[in-house]
Amino acid sequence: MARIALRNILAIATALVLPPEAATAQSRPELIPVPGRIKMVLYRPDGGPAPTVGIAVMHRTSNYLSHRACTELSRRGFLMLCMNSRFENNEPAVDFEQLPLDVKQGVEFLRKQPGISKVVLFGHSGGGPIMALYQAVAEKGVGYCKSADKLTQCTDDLAGLPPVDGIVFTDTHPGNAINLLRGINPSVANENNPPDTPPIAALDPFNPANGFNPKGPSNYSTEFQNRYFRAQATRMNRLIDSARDKLDRIARNAYPYPDDDVIVIPRGGNPGSGPGASAALFVAQPSIAAVNTTAKPARLMRNDGSIVAQVVKSVYVADPKLAQDNLRFGTGTKIYTLRSFLSANAIRAKHAIDDIDFCSTNNSTVCAVQSITAPVLFAAMGAHYFIRDNEQMYELSTSKDKDFITIEGAVHGFTPCTRCETTPGQYSNTVKNLFDYIAKWLNDRYR
Repeated sequence: MARIALRNILAIATALVLPPEAATAQSRPELIPVPGRIKMVLYRPDGGPAPTVGIAVMHRTSNYLSHRACTELSRRGFLMLCMNSRFENNEPAVDFEQLPLDVKQGVEFLRKQPGISKVVLFGHSGGGPIMALYQAVAEKGVGYCKSADKLTQCTDDLAGLPPVDGIVFTDTHPGNAINLLRGINPSVANENNPPDTPPIAALDPFNPANGFNPKGPSNYSTEFQNRYFRAQATRMNRLIDSARDKLDRIARNAYPYPDDDVIVIPRGGNPGSGPGASAALFVAQPSIAAVNTTAKPARLMRNDGSIVAQVVKSVYVADPKLAQDNLRFGTGTKIYTLRSFLSANAIRAKHAIDDIDFCSTNNSTVCAVQSITAPVLFAAMGAHYFIRDNEQMYELSTSKDKDFITIEGAVHGFTPCTRCETTPGQYSNTVKNLFDYIAKWLNDRYR
């Protein structure tokens, strides 16, 4: 396969493919021409022994061609293939069950590279559910993603996916659908856009009478929390039923459109789209232990690189812009097609925290890890709100070789949370600590 060396067209590549800091961080990133709509950039180590481990990095819709893992792990001796999916920057078009085919192209490419004996997937944030689905289908077959209990099913196109040798999950979320479930505002009285009915006062997360604090951490009662979480599930189920009804009418030629339609979810901002847009209670009140705290003592990597075992609590700081951003169209409204909503953003539940049917969607890291036997590492960021989720995925994983650690003071993008610090530089080593740990984990298993 022909390759284009970026070093000779750096100015063009910087503008079209990589931001300046990524282009200068490694001297030999290569744009890999591939058929179809996916994109690939290959990062080789600048020196040292030839790599024997290849790692593929990809997200559902985000541009990952210059993801931090590309430079950090190539510096540490790994061959990095950073990819954009066919749905780059196009959330409404996502057909989640097609994404493993994009991962497959990356895996097959890495397998063909000279000296590469092991291939690993790197799942950060929304990349985690994709990589988990890929490996679950590779190990269990298409029966995993075609079962009748799924809201949408895959096709036989996913038969024969080549399994990988391991997965690194870095602050992966439990699934887009679970994020949306936990972030939708259940006080919306109807689904018109814009909502033309006042919010249901008893469910309004931004009503001070319910515990909201616009100037700092909120304090919702346990009774309100449980009522709210149940109402979130009720709203999600209502949206699912509406979407499925419309698709059924389309199938019967009894709908104005013959193929699909949009679904607009006002007040639907979720944690995955930024904390300021979310109606998730645990973003307004970081002390909610069900999400932001491990259930039992777990390993925490301190800023000095030492590792201790303790109950780990997120140091995430409540966002005071929460209410105003959730009410905006630009930050608080979700727009999908009926099919993309059901494929990538819908999940059945009775309670947004304690009673979720994790396997009712293929976009569920929580479900997929229960069908994966390859080695897995879960690394949670200590200044974000996926700590308990990553612990739960670790607990449910059926792999005999699994690990879970939290990086103290790291935000979702791995850098230090300066607004969480009590002293300057308290969390200054988050990036180094994370990637040093990942590199050691990989070397211990694959070299």
